[in-house]
Amino acid sequence: MLYRRFGKTNEQVSLLGFGCMRLPLHPGGVYANIDVEASSRLIRYAIDEGVNYIDTAYPYHGTGMSSAGQSEPVVGRILRDGYREKVKLATKLPSWLVQTRKDMDKFLDEQLRRLETDHIDFYLVHALNKSLWANVKRLGIADFLENAIGDGRIRYAGFSYHDEPENFQAIVDGFDWSFCQIQYNYMDEEFQAGRKGLEYAGQKDLGITIMEPLRGGKLAQDLPESVQAAFHKAERQRKPADWALSWIWNHPETSVLISGMNSMEQVKENIQSACDATPDSFTAADEEVIGRVKSLYRQRIKVDCTACGYCMPCPSGVDIPGCFGYFNNLHMYGKEDNYRFLKPGERASACTECGACEEHCPQCLPIPELLKEVRSVFEPA
Repeated sequence: MLYRRFGKTNEQVSLLGFGCMRLPLHPGGVYANIDVEASSRLIRYAIDEGVNYIDTAYPYHGTGMSSAGQSEPVVGRILRDGYREKVKLATKLPSWLVQTRKDMDKFLDEQLRRLETDHIDFYLVHALNKSLWANVKRLGIADFLENAIGDGRIRYAGFSYHDEPENFQAIVDGFDWSFCQIQYNYMDEEFQAGRKGLEYAGQKDLGITIMEPLRGGKLAQDLPESVQAAFHKAERQRKPADWALSWIWNHPETSVLISGMNSMEQVKENIQSACDATPDSFTAADEEVIGRVKSLYRQRIKVDCTACGYCMPCPSGVDIPGCFGYFNNLHMYGKEDNYRFLKPGERASACTECGACEEHCPQCLPIPELLKEVRSVFEPA
């Protein structure tokens, strides 16, 4: 296992972190019903092989974002018998549930109990965007984090980010953070924080944790035949997951990436990749392969929406860019399981065909007609 400096913390973290959002489940596939025995085998094996960054969060493996999930208590159980002392533990304050300054302490204290520990190594303010940041800032997040560090409940403060690129820098500059967590992979260089955010956080000497390195597995499994063929033609043969992970590790700003592994095969393959990855090691030929794969994926886009947002707000409440994004993901990667997270009023079926969106679309897209296609796929009668 290779390790990197985690920004200004100067901690050494394994290149590969274990993400506990997609742990093995008991038969039936109910998200809250974790197979604890199987999960323990995977996580403890990974730790024994040198993985020292374990990531979880308050709602993981729960019934919704408004309640506590099962991931934290399961991770707490797995880290018994001396395993807690071998790792850097990361979890997250559910920022969208915070309504008062006292709520922050309440959630942290609850998480410490659930995780069976007296401190969190890396504590993140979860899923920050412009509005959530404004709210927790108003409620006293700086005071909370400083006090929690001061009394030893957390060691380092960071945040995870889910918003437009232009809002990232303001959050980075809004507090003396030690680290941040962003979504980044070879298909998402311009998504959310993106490459510019990666580089900006690196300039600030923040430790940088990468989430969704495989886009929820879409860049590793069930690849389109054209993409498989492009990889097979490469001079250096790697498995698709190794290509994706190594591309991220090639960025020197990256400290650790989190993989939501749920089989021993995935754990072993990813650990092997993490034993060989060094920054700036991709050759021109390697970059050419990734460029070709990206082009092949983009050729599968069905709706030429740039998510500029000019069509918004929709008078009926439809999340037009979101609908098209999920529709494109389905055709690019062969699956899409996040459309269900849209509220009923945000889905394509809420479109009244008023046409207001078309007047503002720079791409001149026939939006109501395209939304009918989205509806027919995701919301069949």
